[in-house]
Amino acid sequence: MPRLALYAIAVCVLAAVAAVISFVQGSWLGIVWVLLAGLSSNMAWFYLRRQRSESAAG
Repeated sequence: MPRLALYAIAVCVLAAVAAVISFVQGSWLGIVWVLLAGLSSNMAWFYLRRQRSESAAG
């Protein structure tokens, strides 16, 4: 698994935890954390698909 994909997955998990904590505390700042989790999830999928296509081509 590519290193950047692992970093993106770690950021996604941490952002999801931060969003849950923010919403439990009654803060609307959790919306920002949810957006960050979505962005990092998309980045992880991108890096995984890119590695899969590179390994299939070469």
